[in-house]
Amino acid sequence: MRWLARIFGKRGAGAENRPPQVFFTNTLSGHRELFVSRKPGIVLMYSCGPTVYDRAHIGNLRAFVFSDTVARVLIAAGYRVRRVINITDVGHMVGDREHGEDKMAVGAAREKATPEAIAARYAKLFIEDIGELNIPTGDILFPRATEYLKEQIALAKTLEEKGFAYRLPDGLYFDTEKFPGYGKLGGLSHAKLEAGARVEVVKGKRHPADFVLWRTAKPNDLQQWDSPWGRGNPGWHIECSAMIRSLLGQEIDIHTGGEDLAHIHHNNEIAQSEAANGRTFVQYWMHSAFLTMQGEKASKSLGNVVYLSDVVAKGIHPLALRYFFLQAHYRTPLSFSWDALAGAASALDRLWKLTHEIGEVSKRVKSHSEASDRFLAAVRDDLATPQALSILWDSLRSEDYTPEEKWGLIKEADAHFGLSLLQPNAPSGTLLEKDVPEDVRQLLAKRREARAHNDFKEADHLRDEIGRRGYRVDDGPDGPVLTRSTL
Repeated sequence: MRWLARIFGKRGAGAENRPPQVFFTNTLSGHRELFVSRKPGIVLMYSCGPTVYDRAHIGNLRAFVFSDTVARVLIAAGYRVRRVINITDVGHMVGDREHGEDKMAVGAAREKATPEAIAARYAKLFIEDIGELNIPTGDILFPRATEYLKEQIALAKTLEEKGFAYRLPDGLYFDTEKFPGYGKLGGLSHAKLEAGARVEVVKGKRHPADFVLWRTAKPNDLQQWDSPWGRGNPGWHIECSAMIRSLLGQEIDIHTGGEDLAHIHHNNEIAQSEAANGRTFVQYWMHSAFLTMQGEKASKSLGNVVYLSDVVAKGIHPLALRYFFLQAHYRTPLSFSWDALAGAASALDRLWKLTHEIGEVSKRVKSHSEASDRFLAAVRDDLATPQALSILWDSLRSEDYTPEEKWGLIKEADAHFGLSLLQPNAPSGTLLEKDVPEDVRQLLAKRREARAHNDFKEADHLRDEIGRRGYRVDDGPDGPVLTRSTL
């Protein structure tokens, strides 16, 4: 009830004013659209969460920083946002296929534990990880699929009663040919699905795109429950539709996820939800692009993943990863490397120092400026975070703005970016001059002098010497930036 009170309680002063215009690219139309919530001032938002058979890697985490940025932009614009991120703890097959081995069973076998124990461990780690990225977990619901089995069964039964589902020996299937709009997300036609990947041949299926709503249990299934179709377990896709219906209603404003979910998983969500409810399921579909590693998608199956714990172990602040993500537009693939992340850490370190200095000079008093208007215009234009970062840097370095105007801009940036820019002292992990040993400071001064005299050989030698002392020096637009070595 406290959750409902926060979202639907008495509106604050000035809430009757119409929110400013915000534009998002809607995957459903393929176009940039003006955002208009179904209910004035309220946004219902759902994000596909992790399958908790293992730890989420940083490629997974990009999608959640993206969805958090969507929410922050809307909240700063005056909306109240109700957010749900599901936890998949049953039903998700390896390779995202309809049949085979459930990922929870894989995790349980790997760690010689029960699926319930695996789910508890990795759900906790996931929520801790996104908390480290400054995503406000206390304002988000994290329902688990196994907590909504009755709702999933009820939805599947409704679809069967309405003629959208049929039975086979191995389960209950959704009949995609009974739903004329199937594949409308991303323009995926039945013909494309017929020849596409991740569509498998199952004896008796009426069309290759038909997907399972409820599976008949196999003797060795670790997770199985009673249903109108016998003992079994739910298909992966139905959990999202059932939980959205239960927690947010039959129609919501925004649904987010990684781009790999759009064609199959999200088209299946649309089909089963709209067939059951007879109304539009989601107004705005939004998808983030992949994080790549040397040109390939970050994926556990490829063995090329990095975890947030790896980032922290190298001495990099978790928010440096958030800054790294914000440097690219959410619909643009982003290539990860440790050097690129170290560069983002150095940039964030400089930004923290700069905002700390401006906070002291301005006495944390804000005033409005044209720079703030340009910043807001950028983030409200389909989350143009690279452009917004550029406006932030240029304005904070400019002499055209007063300290109070700069502090006003910093407050806007902090609300939208979640980078902890308002702390009165530099966050832990940053390097102020007092934190750097005297011998390192002297080496840094000598290197600065060598570069001024174009003696780059000596500068490189001094860089190596600084590195041997446990520090890294990068040459930024405002001069050298020193960070603790992470490599």
